[in-house]
Amino acid sequence: MIPQEIIRRKRDGEILGAEEISAFIAALAKEEITEGQAAAFAMAVFFRGMSRNETVALALAMRDSGTVLKWDGAARPIADKHSTGGVGDNVSLMLAPIVAACGLAVPMISGRGLGHTGGTLDKLQSIPGYNVSPDETLFRKVVDEVGCAIIGQTSDLAPADRRLYAIRDVTATVESVPLITASILSKKLAAGLGSLVLDVKVGNGAFMDSREKAEELARSLVEVANGAGVKTAALLTDMNEPLADAAGNAVEIVNCLDFLAGLKTGTRLETAVIAQAAEMLVQAGVALDLADAEESARLALSSSEAMEHFARMVHALGGPADFCERPDSYLQKAPVRLRVHAPHSGYLASCQTRELGLAVVELGGGRTRPSDPIDHSVGISDLLPLGTRVEEGEPIATVHAKSEDDAARIAAGVARFYEISEQAPAARPVVISRIG
Repeated sequence: MIPQEIIRRKRDGEILGAEEISAFIAALAKEEITEGQAAAFAMAVFFRGMSRNETVALALAMRDSGTVLKWDGAARPIADKHSTGGVGDNVSLMLAPIVAACGLAVPMISGRGLGHTGGTLDKLQSIPGYNVSPDETLFRKVVDEVGCAIIGQTSDLAPADRRLYAIRDVTATVESVPLITASILSKKLAAGLGSLVLDVKVGNGAFMDSREKAEELARSLVEVANGAGVKTAALLTDMNEPLADAAGNAVEIVNCLDFLAGLKTGTRLETAVIAQAAEMLVQAGVALDLADAEESARLALSSSEAMEHFARMVHALGGPADFCERPDSYLQKAPVRLRVHAPHSGYLASCQTRELGLAVVELGGGRTRPSDPIDHSVGISDLLPLGTRVEEGEPIATVHAKSEDDAARIAAGVARFYEISEQAPAARPVVISRIG
């Protein structure tokens, strides 16, 4: 295998064979490919694209660059979900224990915050002792005994993806749909899944801000995942406002516990969680149809079985045994809380969702560099949904900050991020479409 020949062929728009892609990625994982060659390959793909078969081969090659988990003899179907990221998107925290209570095994490999979007691992690390990097033995034990375990990507899973992503990040090639597809799916395929549900966000708080771009990515993910042997469907969901009524880390854990306790019924968040749970149960073959699956998911919530599974997962991965009973005893609290008041009366008509996410980063709840520490206590809570009628001076959110200055600055920004109109906005569906 001559790396520059593969680069040249892709640069010239030729179709690469699976063996060529596999050899290139194997050499990349062994650091036999220079950063310059990897960057040139990424740029060639960025401009020339990849066919479905090429993208399948790339995803499989990156999967096979490290450990591939096998669940031979598993008593339950192995399933997972992936979200492309948004603001206040804590769906994974509730979804995994819900579907585990319904009979699935969920080995969920999650990530940290990226840009303006929050990360599931950062949220879970608000819980003292929670181990997001267990060894494989403990990971398997928790999945087998509890039914779900949410952890981070280990050094053994898809190492070629980590190297290629780091290069893409500094060469302006992150947005390539084939490269995004292969990056996401290589980690999911390495987890040994039987089925997968994808939540592709679209809107002003998503990486894909247009429906056309989101559908292109969703189709690519679904086609490639199914081509790689994993039964997969995708939901396009709205991200033109925060999904939960909180954005941050500890504040989203509080929201999660409230949700599992049945305190978030009738919300957009509930619609998203139940829709994805139903898809997972149908894809995995444990429900007859979406109606049957939705009923099972709601029963898992109302019976407190989902809360029990969440509590068991937290404790099995090192968190407090009584965390769900006494979260206030364990979660960090920001020293300053400041209400954000509506500047005038009317309906909350629109929201600059991305800016809200960046406000959390500015508070210290996200990163501007990979090495930055996270302040788990800061964030924004009590966010009112769009369409709510507010009166002048009424609270529309609460800022959790480490100082009075931070709180005042961010609160002023949050007030500007919302448009208040005399007319109520048109209702928007949470789930826009399904691809599968």
